Amino acid sequence: MENFKKYLGVFLLLLGVVFLIIYRVALPYNSLLVTAMVCEVVGILAYIFINRKA
Repeated sequence: MENFKKYLGVFLLLLGVVFLIIYRVALPYNSLLVTAMVCEVVGILAYIFINRKA
């Protein structure tokens, strides 16, 4: 479980990229853009705060 927590930010970033691909290829809805933006921002912040060294 600790190993998954370490990469949680990366998974959220990849999920955001998947939403952007779906937006571009199939469904041009603004809700997908908002969801992708939230995933990207939360993923970056999670990666920074979880993996920082004290």
